[in-house]
Amino acid sequence: MAAPEERTAPPAAASGDRSPWNWLLLIPIVLPLLTFLFNGDSPRLLGFPRFYWLQFAFIIVGVSVTTLVYQMTKKR
Repeated sequence: MAAPEERTAPPAAASGDRSPWNWLLLIPIVLPLLTFLFNGDSPRLLGFPRFYWLQFAFIIVGVSVTTLVYQMTKKR
């Protein structure tokens, strides 16, 4: 009979994975959950109610925050 193979533990995560910059990624998650921000019709922007143009603003905020966190945490 063959001896069972020994399994080794996976390597520990690099310490750079726990950057405080990662906390900024909560902004694009929490911001759209704040319903009081878009619970209304005015102000209108180019005829669009607040809800619609605010959704585009959330996308811009999400992309900006993600780009910032990536740039600040990437390994050089």
